[in-house]
Amino acid sequence: MNTNRLKYGLRTSGSQHGDVFTSPEVVSYMLDKVNYSGDLDLRHVRITEPACGEGEFVVEIAKRIIHSSKQFNFDAQEAFQLNVRAYDIDPTKIEKCRRRILELGITPSELNIQMGDSLRMPMEKTDIVIGNPPYIRYENIPYDMIDYCRYTFQTFHYRSDLYIPFYEKTLSIINPDGIHCFICSNRWLKNEYGKKLRQLIASKYHLCEIINLERTNAFQENVLAYPAITVIAANKPAKTFDYVDCPSVEDLTTIKSSQRRMPEDSDWSPAFNPICYNNHLYNIEQQGFKIGIGVATGADSIFISSELPHLVESELILRGINARDLRGDCFKWRGEYLLNPYKPDGSLINLDDYPRASAYLQSFREKLSSRHIAKNSPSLWYRTIDKIKSNLVSQPKVLLPDMSGNSFIFVDDGNYYPLHNIYYITGRSSTELRILAALLMSKFVRDQLAAITNNMNGGFPRWQSQHLRKLQIPLIESITSDDRQEILFYYNHNDIAGLNQLIDTIIAKAS
Repeated sequence: MNTNRLKYGLRTSGSQHGDVFTSPEVVSYMLDKVNYSGDLDLRHVRITEPACGEGEFVVEIAKRIIHSSKQFNFDAQEAFQLNVRAYDIDPTKIEKCRRRILELGITPSELNIQMGDSLRMPMEKTDIVIGNPPYIRYENIPYDMIDYCRYTFQTFHYRSDLYIPFYEKTLSIINPDGIHCFICSNRWLKNEYGKKLRQLIASKYHLCEIINLERTNAFQENVLAYPAITVIAANKPAKTFDYVDCPSVEDLTTIKSSQRRMPEDSDWSPAFNPICYNNHLYNIEQQGFKIGIGVATGADSIFISSELPHLVESELILRGINARDLRGDCFKWRGEYLLNPYKPDGSLINLDDYPRASAYLQSFREKLSSRHIAKNSPSLWYRTIDKIKSNLVSQPKVLLPDMSGNSFIFVDDGNYYPLHNIYYITGRSSTELRILAALLMSKFVRDQLAAITNNMNGGFPRWQSQHLRKLQIPLIESITSDDRQEILFYYNHNDIAGLNQLIDTIIAKAS
């Protein structure tokens, strides 16, 4: 078995993580974007592809060199040998790529198409970088590669996807007049893990254009990748960039771009946001609310169960609320409980004081002890990843499932403990939390959320703390008593149209 081939494991489709091949239409469009055209003299243009796979870009590059050589009377073989560099970690793909180029009448050398990890290999300076870097989520990156990236690349931040260091490495090799063009997930433009890459580009490069393709099928298979094409130049930073929101691959060559202003700092999300903020809008935390995420236990099958009342002492269990309990705009608790092994002061209970819980947990000791968190502190083998604070149950809270198709946002008046796939908001009264929930249900807020996060299948946005903290809403104290009562009426009846009209009026009055 080829260990390079399975370095990042397999997706559910059977393909490797990172193997998402670009459609020929998009490949052609991207090469046109960087002026790599067969109608131009390409004999001295150096071009690099850092993760070539089976050769979608490299084969088209070879075709264009051949076409250019016929028009400008130069040796295509020599030009390819001197100017084309491509890399991949999989020798099987390398071999297929070389065969495809041979079929065109060009013989590639080992220097042209190299086997190896381009993140670890020295790379020559180039005029153009182009390609589709591998999409490897943080949890699928081997530990040694995570350590290498953290040590080597300043942009490898938070829970970074592997394509982030591919950007940094390849931007560093473009010549002073060079151009960089990747098709890649657009999440780095909005999420926390892309922050340092955004900062790097804003300070040292010129972001020329973003072509958003998240509504298209830009690849040779159906994948949920939220793609965007970015065009970045090596010359000095600019204050604006072009933006294209493309509904289909067929529209790529005809759709017109709009110009957007580059933010002054590394947070680019306002550049994608159609909402014009004003001084009368505030974020959620500025208004005294607190944003949290449900507990991560590290062993949900043990710590979360409907059978716990029969297995452990009653004072150790809390009613847990799960995203599955909030479906189809219905709140229906499924009877799951959370085992809480903590005292109110945050220390672990003594199992000798709870014989039933002790017997239950001891029956899973081997599994619990094998967790990473337990290996670090073997004597605390029955702890959860996050500490459980039982007083959270009694606090009223807005409940936001991470991924949800609900139009309605529920408020728990103080009965449940949020589990790991639920974000929650606390800090104020049940009534004020309901007003906040109503604001979050409005088109005004949903438009903001859509601009700073990625929609899931079906067009539903994800609720995540990093995005919740950026949302701007009216100051709840400034909303009149009559408007509050009307908001609550629309909220209780899940009347989105009424909410939208009222909230637009409130915002217009405040500005």
